[in-house]
Amino acid sequence: QIIVDDDDSKIWSLYDAGPRSIRCPLIFLPPVSGTADVFFQQILALTGWGYRVIALQYPVYWDHLEFCDGFRKLLDHLQLDKVHLFGASLGGFLAQKFAEYTHKSPRVQSLILCNAFSDTSIFNQTWTANSFWLLPAFMLKKIVLGNFASGPLDPEMADGIDFMVDRLESLGQSELASRLTLNCQNSYVEPHKIRDIPVTIMDVFDQSALSTEAKEEMYKLYPNARRAHLKTGGNFPYLCRSAEVNLYIQIHLLQFHGTRYAAIDPSMVSAEEVQVQKISLHSSNEQEEQ
Repeated sequence: QIIVDDDDSKIWSLYDAGPRSIRCPLIFLPPVSGTADVFFQQILALTGWGYRVIALQYPVYWDHLEFCDGFRKLLDHLQLDKVHLFGASLGGFLAQKFAEYTHKSPRVQSLILCNAFSDTSIFNQTWTANSFWLLPAFMLKKIVLGNFASGPLDPEMADGIDFMVDRLESLGQSELASRLTLNCQNSYVEPHKIRDIPVTIMDVFDQSALSTEAKEEMYKLYPNARRAHLKTGGNFPYLCRSAEVNLYIQIHLLQFHGTRYAAIDPSMVSAEEVQVQKISLHSSNEQEEQ
């Protein structure tokens, strides 16, 4: 747990795993309902392959600028000059805002945006955003649970939702209220400030909290982004479709192997491995097209 602000109550919790010699790790930012450990499947798999990954849980921040400032201080504290960011829904929006915030002296080397959005107005809650802090925790939890999938689900997805409900229960009123405020207060991403950053957009074809319009907007915003489509996975593919998500993360990070922005220990990369990954990507894309 790390405190970087003058305010002692703002505590960042994080898991930092993998080789410390890596100076450009992959950092995970959770959704509204998530804590740092929702990415445990990614931490276990990626560190096993030699990557350095950090999963974060952000403290209570009430506006995007305050979050970005705190996050910058955290990177300074960890002595990380540049990082790759994987953001899930709200985490994805905050990752884009941080890339925008630091565009004059860039701190973000690349972005993986999972079920993310670029404009908070899609939730039609901008007018209530300022009143979340007044609501009791059980009402805030109800708002969040309203976006979780219902109906018949396969076992992995049901387990993923159970796990997220459990994480949601662990969050206090101010944590939830502040995240819902960040999720809904009027704001959008200015793409011209982050146009040069390599982006992978990861989304699912089945039911999720994101509308088709929100997804289309992301494609328009990042016309050159790589797309990682999962047939299923709902709101939390990193939990219930972790093998596919981990493969797409590796493919995204492949372009930095052999550079100073590699997130992997160079001794863990072999030419055969790179070739195998390219083939598996090719075959998974062909399957999706069929």
